[in-house]
Amino acid sequence: MKIKSDQNSESLFKGILLAHLILVLHFVLLAVLVVVVFFFGWLVTHLFWIIAGLILVVGLSAYLFYRRLRREGRSLREALHSPLFAGRSVEINLLGGMASFRLGPPTGQKTIESHGRSEMPPALEDPDVVRIREISVLADLLEKKLITPEEFAAAKQKILGKGTP
Repeated sequence: MKIKSDQNSESLFKGILLAHLILVLHFVLLAVLVVVVFFFGWLVTHLFWIIAGLILVVGLSAYLFYRRLRREGRSLREALHSPLFAGRSVEINLLGGMASFRLGPPTGQKTIESHGRSEMPPALEDPDVVRIREISVLADLLEKKLITPEEFAAAKQKILGKGTP
């Protein structure tokens, strides 16, 4: 009997511990929800000032860029046509690339330079695939009556390697 009561008390202890854990997790969830609500409330309340600050930062950087161009005696067109930008487009990224726009001609250049390496060598093809492709080209020529059946048979034998034409 004592063994059975020990098992009951142990399972009762685990049940109470589990109930407390569930209560604590509910409290944590409620606390997180309160923090999120207050954060978004603050964000909505101060949204005007946040947007005004962002506009001010963008305007200030544009003014400083314009002032630097004027100090160097160049216009924006001259700056974009400088040898530094020749044949390239200029991409401006905001918010980590979420908002971006490109100035200049579109380019088909790769974004990662190969640093002097030539293009990758072509991959090797399966010889059977090559033979099938060549025979299908020959069959197309035969259907269009550009070669005779004898020429087709000779070329097919040459491709398959079963003799010489």
